[in-house]
Amino acid sequence: MPRSSTAGGQTGRPPVTSRAEILAAARRLIDQNGWEKLTIRGLAGELGIGATTLYHHVRNKEDLLLLLITEYALQIPRPELPAEPRDRIVAVGVLIHDALAAWPWAAEVLATDGFIARIGDPALWVVETILAGAVDHGCTPAQAVLVFRNIWYYTVGEILVRANTAQHHRPETEDPAGYNTAFRGLQNPDLPYLSAVADQWGEIAQANTFPQGLSAVVDGLLAQATS
Repeated sequence: MPRSSTAGGQTGRPPVTSRAEILAAARRLIDQNGWEKLTIRGLAGELGIGATTLYHHVRNKEDLLLLLITEYALQIPRPELPAEPRDRIVAVGVLIHDALAAWPWAAEVLATDGFIARIGDPALWVVETILAGAVDHGCTPAQAVLVFRNIWYYTVGEILVRANTAQHHRPETEDPAGYNTAFRGLQNPDLPYLSAVADQWGEIAQANTFPQGLSAVVDGLLAQATS
């Protein structure tokens, strides 16, 4: 008599044990529904395994998100960096910005003080490079930390504002959240400078000036720290 297919074990899809499969499934769910709605139970269902099995691989949702970000950081190539310390800082700052622009949800996950202690080593080289550049420029180690922190605040703020604006984009008008028309036609004698640029406000404000802005921020931070 043939042995039953249910004897001695479960039938159907075998348990998933590959980290790559787990992270790929988590990424799919984030792309579909956003990182806030990602749950361990929902991910287990996507993989066809029990939540208990998944907990053998990740401790909780935060651990899963940080694993995703660390895995992403591993895929970012390290560019040839300038010799000048100030230019190295700017180059790495732009690299952080461009990486997060592709994964804006990661910026939101990391938008808390103390995140550095929770991310994996593959992502820490960018922090180390900025600290080293600041020290080589003449900052103390403590001042270098403040340089990094302010660069991080500026970068994450820019990413989140643009990501949130894109979410409110209105395709029928190609005007995100009414941004271009916010001040159009404004002629207020009490607001002469705003009135002067009212019709161009959206075009000017939406221009990608991050590298120039970051350069100015870095120059100001280094000058303040070493004056």
